[in-house]
Amino acid sequence: MTQKQILRAVKRIKKKERILDEALKRMDEAGEDPRALLDYQSEIKKLEDYYSSRDWKDDYALDEEGLLPEDLKRGVLSEDGIYDALERNKDLLSLYNLNA
Repeated sequence: MTQKQILRAVKRIKKKERILDEALKRMDEAGEDPRALLDYQSEIKKLEDYYSSRDWKDDYALDEEGLLPEDLKRGVLSEDGIYDALERNKDLLSLYNLNA
């Protein structure tokens, strides 16, 4: 793995982390503002696509090999992290009768 590939992975992980953080925030606030969650569905779809992509598998492997910076936030690489968020999103959309 080249340094350039690792840097690309770090950039990708940081971007997906920001999406996950915002998605979780909007899910937490869905009781007060369900529209905000609905408006964020295109970004949540990016998380879903990432989780089922080769990029996620490669990023996960880099993490397992210890090639990512220690201080990198990596919740998106936790197998349960994205899955649980996506399931929660579906539940909230159904609960508030929102059509994504």
